[in-house]
Amino acid sequence: MHHQHQHQVRRAPSDSFRSLRYDTQKRSYRFDNLSAIESEPPRGHRPGSFYGGNGRSTPVEEILRLPLTWWMNSTAKNHFVAMIGEFVGTTMFLFFAFAGTQVANVGAQDSTTTTNATNGFSPIVLLYTAVSFGFSLMVNVWIFFRISGGLFNPAVTLAMVLVRSLDYVRGSLLFIAQICGSLLASVLVRALFPTQLNVRTTLSADTSRVRGVFIEAILTAELVFTIFMLAKEKHRATYMAPIGIGMALFIAELVGVYYTGGSLNPARSFGPCAVTGVWDSEHYVYWVGPAIGALIAVVFYKFIKILEYEIANPGQDADGEDEGVSPPVSRDGWRKKDEEA
Repeated sequence: MHHQHQHQVRRAPSDSFRSLRYDTQKRSYRFDNLSAIESEPPRGHRPGSFYGGNGRSTPVEEILRLPLTWWMNSTAKNHFVAMIGEFVGTTMFLFFAFAGTQVANVGAQDSTTTTNATNGFSPIVLLYTAVSFGFSLMVNVWIFFRISGGLFNPAVTLAMVLVRSLDYVRGSLLFIAQICGSLLASVLVRALFPTQLNVRTTLSADTSRVRGVFIEAILTAELVFTIFMLAKEKHRATYMAPIGIGMALFIAELVGVYYTGGSLNPARSFGPCAVTGVWDSEHYVYWVGPAIGALIAVVFYKFIKILEYEIANPGQDADGEDEGVSPPVSRDGWRKKDEEA
């Protein structure tokens, strides 16, 4: 009897499209592929709440399931949902970023690049473009990180696969979604605004391709490492990670827009080129540079993880003196490991 009590399962009223169960042992709700058995609710049961064997109602939000998703197992459905979130998120991020760049370049219709090479340098245009990209990333990451992780960038996706936060299947699917989102964002901006698409990324006249690769690599490494430390590493300020990520892109754009267009994102450069049909000879810079930057961030991140950076500055994320990470060390200064073993 005690064993059965531990595994008691509460069933919810459902129809053929709803099936939700609450596992008291795991303290979580889970779906079944079959419809839950309807039963008469106990007296005092409140409408809109689920009830268990103890007669007490448990208020939860009613969840609907689409009939067409019944054929999917949980893994396939999760990949499908993540792809949708990444596609829509990338589209929204780049739509507002591209639209802001269009507004910044209103008086420069003879230029089709963010470097504005034929019209000279304008700090105001540069700042407006950087703000558009940084704030758009911040807002949309905050919206979509619960659905797909809010990556919106093949370089970031590559980095997440290399540190095993994503498997290869999920990473490949998100890559496809990001490319498609970039294409749709470029099409929307070109169709909605009466000026030509001024958002391609090209190198400025005094920037060589080698310099362009290294500029893109360094800026991308900063962005990816920011994502690692603020989003992948869990801490008390994780919920504010989108702010730091958006600001990282903002400062990178301030540096990179004039020299390379400030891509840091192969999908961001691919979409406008595909839609305008203009493929610059240096387009490969915006794939090679961000990929190298992602690798740099991954190597440094793994390096500090091996060194156990958490104990170098104990309590850095704590609210009080007794909270946080404490570095247990032996007399010779080395951390105690498996002493009891």
